Amino acid sequence: MNERLKSFNDKMQKSYDFLKDDLASIRAGRANPHVLDKIKVDYYGTPTPIQQVGNVSIPEARIIQIAPWDKTLIKDIEKALMASDLGITPSNDGTVIRLVFPELTEERRKQLSKEIRKKGEDCKVAVRNIRRDGNDAFKKLKGTEVSEDEIEDLNEELQKITDKFVKDIDAAVEEKTKEVMTV
Repeated sequence: MNERLKSFNDKMQKSYDFLKDDLASIRAGRANPHVLDKIKVDYYGTPTPIQQVGNVSIPEARIIQIAPWDKTLIKDIEKALMASDLGITPSNDGTVIRLVFPELTEERRKQLSKEIRKKGEDCKVAVRNIRRDGNDAFKKLKGTEVSEDEIEDLNEELQKITDKFVKDIDAAVEEKTKEVMTV
């Protein structure tokens, strides 16, 4: 790949990767440990991801179980979960914390699929902005040692890269929407 195109391709890839991570954190009625990825626990004054302070497991389809390695952290983990936007009240038995995911209502499923589509749209806007930045950068090459044909080729290649990412984004959004809408 042309060195000039590579940086724009990398930026688009980062936008796409961010979307994939974001979509992974949306719960779809089943327990998914990725919903905990953004939640930090105050571990001796340091915000630490839950996965680093305990064992996260899924004993049943709709239950996440967190077994902290240091039992004194149970209250801190519970506090972090309550402060998060999960919308699930944790229960603890003194040794483990359980998050029981309720079945999603039809209304909540539709709301989540709208959120997913919006995140996809935002990602496509980011990709298109990167394409615009690339086209602007290529226009600035006029009058240099780069011919107009080469500039046109760069623009066409950048458009192909953009189309590929837009297609990938649509596929990711479609897949996650299908997962959320499946009862």
